[in-house]
Amino acid sequence: MSQIDKAAHRQKIKARSRAAVHGTQERPRLCVYRSLSQIYAQLIDDDNGKTIISVSTMSKDNAALSGTKSEVSALLGKQIAEKAIAKGISKVVFDRNGFRYHGRIKALADGARGAGLIF
Repeated sequence: MSQIDKAAHRQKIKARSRAAVHGTQERPRLCVYRSLSQIYAQLIDDDNGKTIISVSTMSKDNAALSGTKSEVSALLGKQIAEKAIAKGISKVVFDRNGFRYHGRIKALADGARGAGLIF
């Protein structure tokens, strides 16, 4: 399978799952994106089209994080959960963005659950 086929396949899966996943003010969407070296997570209110909270390995706070990519992903999951709980958000809808629920995506989700988010 070529790179173009893989990207198109992920976009099809993403479109299919996004038809069912929708974030609101009370229960925002936890959207996760990963590149080869970075990972990003956002809490999104789809009703208003606003990003409520975001964390990534690119931010200045997380520039010094060390460990494997999965360990860093788990720390980011914990960070976004702590920020969400500080804003009064405890329930979210998880959007894996077309990626398999495996590896760094699963580590981020487990980190967020471990810190108190419910999904």
